[in-house]
Amino acid sequence: MAKVIKVIELLSESPKSWEDAAQSSIREASRTLRNIRSLYVKEMTAAVENGRITSYRLNSKVTLELEGTRGVKK
Repeated sequence: MAKVIKVIELLSESPKSWEDAAQSSIREASRTLRNIRSLYVKEMTAAVENGRITSYRLNSKVTLELEGTRGVKK
């Protein structure tokens, strides 16, 4: 059985942590997207001021399964 999926690239930022940036990314994406299956973190960066990290940034990809595609036969 084949599934039709879509991959969307997301950018997110958090003053707390990379994990919090990932959670906020999924939370925001879930507002308009359904059937999110995974999050792939492509890149992690941080903004620094005066020798301290001020924000954690993620460039990630979210994978979602399109509706009505379960059991699609090739």
